[in-house]
Amino acid sequence: MRTYLVVIDETEEARLALRFASRRAAKTGGTVHILALVEQADFVAWGGVQATMEEEARDRAEQLVTAAAGSIFDEMGVRPAITVKSGEAIDVVKAMLAEHPGIAALVLGAAAQGAPGPLIAHFTGINAGTLPCPVMVIPGSLSDAQLDELS
Repeated sequence: MRTYLVVIDETEEARLALRFASRRAAKTGGTVHILALVEQADFVAWGGVQATMEEEARDRAEQLVTAAAGSIFDEMGVRPAITVKSGEAIDVVKAMLAEHPGIAALVLGAAAQGAPGPLIAHFTGINAGTLPCPVMVIPGSLSDAQLDELS
């Protein structure tokens, strides 16, 4: 089964990437795996404060993926797998690709303006030839209608 791995956050480009992957999965009989990354708190001298900050970040990430999963299931009938992980984004995505050989594509959203972001820069740069699957970069400038036409 074709699985699309989508890394999401609270940005519009991540929403577009998820929409694209969900539509492709629905049309090809595939599935979507949503990955939300938990930001690691900068070191705080009091361990309890740092633990609370990290727990709040995890809660926000879990709420984000739950809402996203419900949205794509309601709209496209695709029930995604969900993963919430802490760690350095590039390392976490590499580990996900290694742990899940059935991933057919890594789907990332690029901002409509400005730099593409560290994940796109890394996975489409000099390391692109070493990946076990293609990378799909969804432009943040696309409207939902344009995206629907392409997917």
